Amino acid sequence: MLSDRVVAVLALPPSAVDVEHAIAWKLAQSSSTGHIYVEPGNAGTEDIAAGISNVNIGPKAPLIDGLADKMNTTGIPAFGPSKAAAQLEASKAFSKDFMRRNNIPTAAYQNFTDYEKAKEYLDSIDHIVVVKASGIAAGKGVLIPTSKAEAHEALREVMLEKAFGSAGDEVVLEEFMSGEEVSLLAFCDGERVVCMPGVQDHKRIFDGDQGPNTGGMGAYGPAACLTSELERECVGIVKRVIAAMKKEGMPYVGVLYPGFMLTQSGPKIVEFNCRFGDPETQVVLPLLHSDLFEIMRACVEHRLERSLVSWKGGAAATIVMASQGYPSSYPKGKVITGLGDARLLKDVDVFHAGTANGVDGSIATSGGRVLAVTAVGPSLQSALDLAYTGVAKIQFEGSQYRSDIGLKGLLHGAKKLKLAVLGSTRGSSMQPIIDAIAAGELNASLDIVVSDRAAAEILERAKAHKIESLNLSAKGLSRAEFDAQVSEALKKRNVDYVLLIGYMRILSGDFCKEWENKVLNVHPSLLPEFSGGMDLAVHRAVLDAKKTESGCTVHFVAEKVDAGPIAIQMKCPVLETDTPELLKARVQPLEGAAFLHAIKLAQAGLLLRNKADKKKITYADAGVSIDAGNELVNRIKPLCKSTVRVGCDADLGGYGGIFDLQAAGYDKDTALVACTDGVGTKLRVAQLAKKHDTVGIDLVAMCVNDLIVQGAEPLFFLDYYACGKLEVEEAADVVKGIAEGCRQSNCGLIGGETAEMPSMYHDGDYDMAGFCVGAVCKNAILPLPVEAGFAVLGLASSGVHSNGFSLVRKLVEVSGLAYSDPCPFEAGKTLGESLLTPTKIYVKQLMPTVKSGLIHALAHITGGGLLENVPRVLANDLAVEIDCVSWPLPPVFKWLQKMGNLSNAELARTFNCGIGMVLLLPEANVAQVTRQIEATGEKVYNLGTTIARALDSEQVTLCGSMA
Repeated sequence: MLSDRVVAVLALPPSAVDVEHAIAWKLAQSSSTGHIYVEPGNAGTEDIAAGISNVNIGPKAPLIDGLADKMNTTGIPAFGPSKAAAQLEASKAFSKDFMRRNNIPTAAYQNFTDYEKAKEYLDSIDHIVVVKASGIAAGKGVLIPTSKAEAHEALREVMLEKAFGSAGDEVVLEEFMSGEEVSLLAFCDGERVVCMPGVQDHKRIFDGDQGPNTGGMGAYGPAACLTSELERECVGIVKRVIAAMKKEGMPYVGVLYPGFMLTQSGPKIVEFNCRFGDPETQVVLPLLHSDLFEIMRACVEHRLERSLVSWKGGAAATIVMASQGYPSSYPKGKVITGLGDARLLKDVDVFHAGTANGVDGSIATSGGRVLAVTAVGPSLQSALDLAYTGVAKIQFEGSQYRSDIGLKGLLHGAKKLKLAVLGSTRGSSMQPIIDAIAAGELNASLDIVVSDRAAAEILERAKAHKIESLNLSAKGLSRAEFDAQVSEALKKRNVDYVLLIGYMRILSGDFCKEWENKVLNVHPSLLPEFSGGMDLAVHRAVLDAKKTESGCTVHFVAEKVDAGPIAIQMKCPVLETDTPELLKARVQPLEGAAFLHAIKLAQAGLLLRNKADKKKITYADAGVSIDAGNELVNRIKPLCKSTVRVGCDADLGGYGGIFDLQAAGYDKDTALVACTDGVGTKLRVAQLAKKHDTVGIDLVAMCVNDLIVQGAEPLFFLDYYACGKLEVEEAADVVKGIAEGCRQSNCGLIGGETAEMPSMYHDGDYDMAGFCVGAVCKNAILPLPVEAGFAVLGLASSGVHSNGFSLVRKLVEVSGLAYSDPCPFEAGKTLGESLLTPTKIYVKQLMPTVKSGLIHALAHITGGGLLENVPRVLANDLAVEIDCVSWPLPPVFKWLQKMGNLSNAELARTFNCGIGMVLLLPEANVAQVTRQIEATGEKVYNLGTTIARALDSEQVTLCGSMA
């Protein structure tokens, strides 16, 4: 028997969650406990005050492994089921079979260990199924396909591709159930059961139950959907489960947590958990009036009575604060502030999940779900208000949380809404609202549909569903006069909210004022970006802006188009293969769902409240750091100064840079030449290799090399650097490279722009562009005429330079190497370091010879390689023959050719193949040009000659094999 001064152990998983923190917090309130040892704990459990206690095995893994059996065998009573009883959670196949033989209501199902037999079963049925990995899959082993094809794909993913490892060795194919879900946790002593209040969880990451599943973004209780009659049915089912477990020789001691689906035919069990649930525990324990330790002790001593368990009145709500990026990858180590302020709020508690103690006594994030903020109040509304007040006190970079926790509960008993729709087109976004009303999901009526177009399909859609439809003609009326007619029709029907669905008119100012905060519109993008646009033009703009995410926005209508307060946004990814039409097809279905969710928020009184509760948002809150920008300017000013040349001062901080052509020695017969370029996906290699100090040289090289092929001397350079979050060290390294490139090309760095745009780029990503201006005497502009019999010379490249890196990265992926691995073709360097060798700058080697007039044409070998760039300086009646043995093929290209099984022609059409600049000049000038260039230390290769081009023949012929 456990004594009053027991040493209680709370067993935690390596990354403790807020469930165990909540259990420890509740046990600490017991007068019967001595000490609670939390192992290993987190920043919250380490902060529990003295006098703490507990007995509980928290996570599922040690329960499934039989830790409770081992403790009981050694004389330590354990609050938690035996290994045999824990099979209810460990194996979905076991639990389904158990329920079937004991007549416990659950969905129809079949278990399979043979993939082919599972496939045959899928082919034989017509209903939608849920595909479940039978074993433990970290809460991710349940897939809900929407078609037979998706079901087959899910089955293949689980059984053949082993997406969940051995957990998918056996699968359960279960008939899909619909209805509201509710969690009903229960204390069990092996024979008797005392259930806790029902709780509703919110699994999806975004408002409106959108986005991927998570471990839970919040919960509330008691669940409003669990009426007294339904609760009695559910409690009776739990009691039957416990009785059946005892009968089968597996008496269940601990907390049993069945998830119920409230179907049309009654409650059915979805699945079991054999422990306190998350985030349900953070809701029920603050409502528990009794001593948790005494209840646990009664369970392990098999003397549980209902009288031992009593509950407080009112309601509780839990809001989970998660890291940016969750449930995918997320950063760690973000300092959390405001915890003390939140704890000072009456009836608010903060439970830690993914936290750790940081430096100087701070607390930082260490997981996806970081904190659970729980509040108790006399009503659900008051509990939610308190919980969100607590959330508002807490800050950490990138925090995200849902703003609609408890919405389903608030909707029970809410006033029925009267809706109207104004539309001019098909009205497809109206259908989800019609369907939700018909299914009883939305307590509202759609009273009238008004259109300005007699032939609008939305009117026919309304008639088909027996909704009043009205066509009003705007002919001969001003906007205000027409809107007055519309308003009169709406007022006659006592409409609460007006929805604009494909309405092709701009509302008058009078209408907007009269119906302020009552009119909702949907825009096919994530406002405020791309406001003012319509239909495909918006989706095209999203794609042109290289967005990775789009969606729709429901907003209140104001006189200024797309400028009203935002009610809700729903998101979807933008795919590389998207066209405007494909993106529209993915966004459009979200519009009806967004309207539906906005209506529910309005019905619950949350729509305007959520807007009013928003705190002041600064530029830093939006992800832009002015201080970081200022620090960067100060860091790079000396770098810019180091590029000073005659004609420019290379100073930063003004609105523009000035260059004095006369001071640089140019007269009125001078032509200015401008070039702009980027570095392409070589930047991704730099970001992955975490080496940023050479891509700036590439940026300058790509611009100045394009200038000299026109005979122009580079004079000054400007850069544009864009990122999601400004990392000063990275940006300074990039500018360091740009300054080095400018020094190599005798070019003044006179200015630039740094843009921090968190909505455009992910953290860690950046892009850049360069702009260079040069000058040349008008009579010296290249190319000069090239004739047959001219010599073709080449200057070596330094490597791949800055083109073809999409293929390079693909071939690195094929090779299986990481950029940090030793380079297979260059000793003493990593693969990343070798590939990041900067593009060679040819200004100082070529400029004196170019000015002498001895060279007639230059070709910078960039994208398209030798085969595509040399023809750019040839007349249509000329071609060149290049001897491939006249220069050595560098090892990097041999490796790329081998990895990609590339032909010589494909290699030469993609890469520079070791020649970065090609010169075309009369044979008589070859000796002098070679001598002048080689005096700079540059090797000159005689590649071949120009010839007359035969009709329809290639302009570049490669002779021999590159080796």
